[in-house]
Amino acid sequence: MAKSKVKALPHFRSLDRLVQFFESHDMGNYWNEMPEANFEVNIKKRTHLISIDPRLSEKLTRIARSKRTSSEKLVNSWLRERIQQQG
Repeated sequence: MAKSKVKALPHFRSLDRLVQFFESHDMGNYWNEMPEANFEVNIKKRTHLISIDPRLSEKLTRIARSKRTSSEKLVNSWLRERIQQQG
């Protein structure tokens, strides 16, 4: 079984050149030379799935299309209005 050859990662003057290089080269050949990346991810958006009666869903989709919006935006708008009314 042949060992993979470790190659020296060339230095690039721009990020564009680096990207171009890896479009035609296997990053695995340079893995050990890659700098460690540290970053934080802060995801605040949540998705809540709620079951909707199929007939209501069809009507909702038709109304949303007529208003040139998504069903999701329409439902959120209507719920926001109703919740404000309940105050």
